[in-house]
Amino acid sequence: MINLTDQIEERWGGKAQAGFNVINSAWEVTCSQTALVEICEWIFADLDFSFATLVVEEEADEWRLRYIFYGGSNGWVHVLASSPRSEQTFPSIVGPVHAADWHEREAEDMFGLNFEGHPRLGDFILHDDAWQEGVEPMRHQFDPQMALLYRKPVEDWRPRRIVQEPGAFIMPVGPKYSGVAESAQFLLETVGEDVIRFSPRLYYKWRAVEKLAEGKTADEVLLLAERFAATTAFAHGLAFCQAVEKICGAKVPQRARALRVFLAELERLRQHTGQVQAICESTALVVADSQSGILEEDLLRISGELAGHRYLFGLLAPGGLTTDLSDQACQHALERSREALAGLDELETQLRVSSSFLDRLEEVGFVPTGTALDYGLLGPVARAAAVTDDLRRKQPYLGYDLFQFEVPSEREGDGYARLRVLFSECRQSVLIMGQALAALAEGRVREPVRFHAGAALGYVEAPRGGAFHWVRLDEGGRVLRYHITSPSFVNWHGFHLAVENFAFQDFPIMLASFYLSVAENDR
Repeated sequence: MINLTDQIEERWGGKAQAGFNVINSAWEVTCSQTALVEICEWIFADLDFSFATLVVEEEADEWRLRYIFYGGSNGWVHVLASSPRSEQTFPSIVGPVHAADWHEREAEDMFGLNFEGHPRLGDFILHDDAWQEGVEPMRHQFDPQMALLYRKPVEDWRPRRIVQEPGAFIMPVGPKYSGVAESAQFLLETVGEDVIRFSPRLYYKWRAVEKLAEGKTADEVLLLAERFAATTAFAHGLAFCQAVEKICGAKVPQRARALRVFLAELERLRQHTGQVQAICESTALVVADSQSGILEEDLLRISGELAGHRYLFGLLAPGGLTTDLSDQACQHALERSREALAGLDELETQLRVSSSFLDRLEEVGFVPTGTALDYGLLGPVARAAAVTDDLRRKQPYLGYDLFQFEVPSEREGDGYARLRVLFSECRQSVLIMGQALAALAEGRVREPVRFHAGAALGYVEAPRGGAFHWVRLDEGGRVLRYHITSPSFVNWHGFHLAVENFAFQDFPIMLASFYLSVAENDR
């Protein structure tokens, strides 16, 4: 692990100092605002760290901003900057660290902070046509009743135009759809058939999960963590539990750790199968759509029979699991998962020789490696562009470093590369499930947790990519601050890279190959 104390002192002297935080196993670099941008650029570009999240905390007399980076064997770095609460301006780091773009926009909308040098603030989570300026719902002083009673939206709001060529127009898609599609609007600018500029307009279903968490017990907030994005409930619940366990110094029993791995990979297998089905549906490949849909339903039934819930709700608890799962039940679930995997393998073989299918995916929705790195893209989307970050390998948890598995990746960065990564990751998930089952030991699946004050970051490699949950507890174990950075939040930011310069008719296919969740974003 890298040692930052001497390097920080040598480069920035009295403007910054570094110390090691044992709870988070991270270097904390406390710096002045004048050194903030340089330090973040140095960590991101020179030390080759990835940007994870920005956490804003409003304290009694000051603002404290925490920029979190991770770097494989070099561990974690938290860069801390503060200012008096009466001052609400910080320098923007998006110049050298473009991945922080939406994080700063979120902080501006939620807390009223201003980031000097940011190219575009406002009209992000709180839409100008629905909310008045200055609401700042994450501030301690926020009164939700007043905000609802005295809303003053911008009545003459118009979407921002980028393309100004003669004949240019904006094609709005959404936010209302039929069926089960979630509310989101996509603004596609064009002068012909190709999309020149794409802007997603999200947060029509913003639920203020982080605000609702304040003052609640850890067990109550776990319910929120599991439910804001139901299809990835186990991953987000696990990230929250691991944050609480770090704060409290809780030791999760070995059996519970192995079962958590087993369930996390079962969720990944089911989620990836659902994405394969969405891709087949988007290309109007009806038979393949039905075949993959049947496989996803099989995996949902496996989850329901094993755990009592098709989406694995209610199994997690700080300190382990709420209930034990028998070795026999897990073995049965593994055997049935292998059968589902055989069906996926057969489907992949058929898709590889379907020219009409491949024509819709190959060289469509291309994202180059360098741009994927700049935007900090995550999960299968990034790995299809040769960015092999995977928290199970880069920052192992739950003993993933003891399991033998590969992190699949491709280089093309197009829709077909993303599909191949999905199939390969399904095979790796079943491989890990077998090893987790072999690692099951006798014993308890939960240890009592003694809550106390503190703060920590919990993280997992969710099916869509890295998920980061920051939790701060008071002495009684109640949540003072909860901040979620989901992989969909990160990947929505970079989705326009795939859409622009491609035809309108390719848009649904690119949307399916990214498989981004509105619910996971609109937390």
